[in-house]
Amino acid sequence: MQRLSTPLTRDKINKLKAGQKVLLSGKIYTARDQAHKRLIEAIKQGRKLPFNLKEALIYYCGPTQTPRGKIIGSCGPTTSLRIDGFTPLLLKAGLLGMIGKGRRSYEIVKLIKKHKAIYFVTYAGCGALLSRYVKKKECLAYSDLGPEAIFKLEVEDFPLFVAIDAEGRSIYKD
Repeated sequence: MQRLSTPLTRDKINKLKAGQKVLLSGKIYTARDQAHKRLIEAIKQGRKLPFNLKEALIYYCGPTQTPRGKIIGSCGPTTSLRIDGFTPLLLKAGLLGMIGKGRRSYEIVKLIKKHKAIYFVTYAGCGALLSRYVKKKECLAYSDLGPEAIFKLEVEDFPLFVAIDAEGRSIYKD
């Protein structure tokens, strides 16, 4: 089991291999479809983004309502293929890492390799369990989107698997 902390760096990413188990600590940013759409619009219009993409890790997640006495509600991953249409421009703008569930398109695998980025997966269907690894939550942008707003999460030992490494090796190859 490899321990990893944010911010991400190319040096850290280059040491990780497809299939490797990782415990992540540090800051990650949640964003689903609608938040990605707004990020892309901001990039195209030259506007400032709510967080620095360089060295960032986006978690494809829309947390549920936070129960009383908890930091966050259920926070499981969403299907990554839904985000593939937004990913090329984000990678070009400096995004280094993504967390989700499931396969990525062939184009995205090639772009992950080209940009020396990384794609992690985490346990699907275990959002309540994953919430235990979140130590802080802050809404950064697009609060009108409710659970699809961008949240900055502080995580500790968040369980991940390297699904596609910086060399384009994938756990999904037959």
